[in-house]
Amino acid sequence: MDTTSSVPRRSFGALGAAVSIIGQGTFLMEHDERTAAVAALRRGLDLGMSHVDCAELYGDGLVEELVAEAIRGRRQHVFLVSKVEPAHASREGTVRACEQSLRRLGTDHLDCYLLHWPGRHPLQETVRAFDDLERDGKIRSFGVSNFGESQLEELFALVGPGRIACNQIFYALTERSSEHTVIPWCEAQRVAVVGYTPFGRARFPPERGAETLRKIAEAHAASVHQVALAFLTRRPSLFAIPKAARVSHVVDNARGAELDLTAAELAAIAESFPVGPPRSAVARI
Repeated sequence: MDTTSSVPRRSFGALGAAVSIIGQGTFLMEHDERTAAVAALRRGLDLGMSHVDCAELYGDGLVEELVAEAIRGRRQHVFLVSKVEPAHASREGTVRACEQSLRRLGTDHLDCYLLHWPGRHPLQETVRAFDDLERDGKIRSFGVSNFGESQLEELFALVGPGRIACNQIFYALTERSSEHTVIPWCEAQRVAVVGYTPFGRARFPPERGAETLRKIAEAHAASVHQVALAFLTRRPSLFAIPKAARVSHVVDNARGAELDLTAAELAAIAESFPVGPPRSAVARI
């Protein structure tokens, strides 16, 4: 088996761990053919896509069990992330949810554990649980998902600098509103930004800007998906976790972090897919 790592890595915010720029998302993977999905995840690992993201919410734990099968025997080569549902995010509930995720994933620790989005439980309770889990070696770091600037500020006031590993957000060519405040905040505080659903929630390539992507892809002998990933990971703070349940899609995604787009190409993409106005709330899945 070819295990050559082709996907470059970069420092994951203040955590400092070297994490693959392009990782592997698993949202809705419970609906994919299991054998093909497991093969896709394993091929991604072969190609250096070591950042694997899942959540207890995905398929009510079924996706974590699928991921366990894919990483069996290779855990030491994986940067493994899962998430606690907001409804479970009390101090006791977070610890319990993490332990259940660990059992489903067949591992004794997570590299990063996230609060899936802000919920009704006081953030301080969730942070205390994260502290408990870190102390007990069950997680190596923690972060959040779908947090806006004010929510990040609240968390920062509780934990201080250097402790929030990442903020996972919806970030795509057609959804760049986080560039107004969320991404700058994360960059200032050395918090990694992990973009999920990088190809958007509709047909890709989107009608707007499709010709720009096609021309740039042709110039690089690349696919439009690769061009999109290269743009969405163009800054040192940015990572992407596209979901792919077929080996061919994983192989295509892997090259996205290797494309070296010119300043003119980056500007053309930015013009074709403008940031747009700030949003009053952070989108989430």
